[in-house]
Amino acid sequence: MPTDVVMPQMGESITEGTITKWLKKPGDTILRDEPLFEISTDKVDAEIPSPSAGTLKEIKIAEGATVQINTVVATIDEAGSGSAAAPASSSAKAETAATPAADSATPAAVDTPAATQDNPPTMGGPGTEVLMPQMGESITEGTITKWLKKVGDTVQRDEPIFEISTDKVDAEIPSPVAGVLSEIKVPEGSTVTINTVVAVIGGTAGKAAAPAAAPAVAATPAAAAPLSAAAESEHVRSSPLVRKIAKENNVDLTKVPGTGASGRITKTDIVSHLEQGQKPVAAAPAPPASAPAPVAAKPAAPQPQPGELVPMSKMRSIIAQRMVESKRTSPHVHTVFKVDMTRIVKIREKEKAKYEQRNGVKLTYMPFITRAAIVALRKHPIVNGSIEGEAVRYNKNINIGIAVALDWGLIVPVVKQAEEKNFLGIARAIVDVAERARGKKLAPDEISGGTFTLTNSGIFGEQFGTPIINQPQSAILGIGGLNKEAEVLTDKDGNDSIAIRSIQRFTLGFDHRIVDGADAGKFMSDFKAYLENWSEDIG
Repeated sequence: MPTDVVMPQMGESITEGTITKWLKKPGDTILRDEPLFEISTDKVDAEIPSPSAGTLKEIKIAEGATVQINTVVATIDEAGSGSAAAPASSSAKAETAATPAADSATPAAVDTPAATQDNPPTMGGPGTEVLMPQMGESITEGTITKWLKKVGDTVQRDEPIFEISTDKVDAEIPSPVAGVLSEIKVPEGSTVTINTVVAVIGGTAGKAAAPAAAPAVAATPAAAAPLSAAAESEHVRSSPLVRKIAKENNVDLTKVPGTGASGRITKTDIVSHLEQGQKPVAAAPAPPASAPAPVAAKPAAPQPQPGELVPMSKMRSIIAQRMVESKRTSPHVHTVFKVDMTRIVKIREKEKAKYEQRNGVKLTYMPFITRAAIVALRKHPIVNGSIEGEAVRYNKNINIGIAVALDWGLIVPVVKQAEEKNFLGIARAIVDVAERARGKKLAPDEISGGTFTLTNSGIFGEQFGTPIINQPQSAILGIGGLNKEAEVLTDKDGNDSIAIRSIQRFTLGFDHRIVDGADAGKFMSDFKAYLENWSEDIG
């Protein structure tokens, strides 16, 4: 019976996707988990595998179309078995044979002598499959950059066995069990979707992935007559969307510097490359690249003109949707408190040079603010809570999200169990997650699980803002600008005077379903008092 192929859910914040390329045409025979089409969203570029083996009956959505998740994009007539799809005679099937689909029903094509020598003695019973893990809510694929073990090696449970890279995260993936690595199904450099079997531990010995098992895209240029610049570009580590942009703009990807892990070219890289004047240079190959050329062409980067109607990017569209969803979900209330930061400013000015020399980390205002928030959250746990159905979750730990502005967007890494850290621990954790966020080296669980968020828009000079809550949290603290202001001070005898003080405004945005105004006021009063009367040792 026919099987519907649907637009998959590409992360909980993504509601649509664009089909950038069909890898098969109607009538082609396909294997289960074989890449069927390429998709692009504001955050993810991925190859989507076939949900079943059979014949591609109909393509319902054309390349370039953007559709909602769960939309039927194609139908497949199922075959009797996965192996029945193997003996097809078209050239597309030859490409299928080179795809590292790792379907256990299909024999592994060729015996590689090196792989055979690495195999351990045969062991009875099925092995444990090692899967490409879910690397964050919005990430559906990963690139294996390095195998840390080879076939035949003994591995311990939780011992790193391979390294993975995505546009946001570089991580070492641990072994799910202890045993002998009996088979590597996906070679280094391959990009596969989540839940793909990449290796086997234990069981009957298999074979290490041979060079012939490179991804289908690597086999395509080999079939072409010239090894052209376009063919070389296919070998460069990049996403389907990046390759599509390169093809449309005649850009040689081998000339584009990649800032992703292991030199992977991201969408930001190629867009920046085009904005620097690479597009006109690539279209006119006559002049070799001279140093001043990019500088001269840079002003030609397209800029919106007054009166021009510019469509939203996918990222902006998704951000708009999420902001509307949060405002629709939580009745937002904001309260602004003015805090005298003079004492904190003096402590920092006095200690910052010695602090950095002693601890190896710069002394900023963020750990002061974070510590004050933690103290207030301990006293008022409802502000650290969240709604689950008809109940309120009082979170056990205080997990502080720190909004970090990046050139390509915004990310909120989370400092977990912040209530257990002292001032120095908080300072180091904030610097660490911020640096790794900018270097795309955060682990997947470091960008989820937050219970309360800090966002510092005051660095841009604003007095205060009214931030939108990061769902499903119940509150967010906006940090305003730090400025010197004239303040009226009253001494213990009731005498007033005017003095110059360092003043900062903080805004608490809270979900009025579970946080009352009194709760918010008490929280902010304790937060303010802790900062104005700072007595904690900063380490």
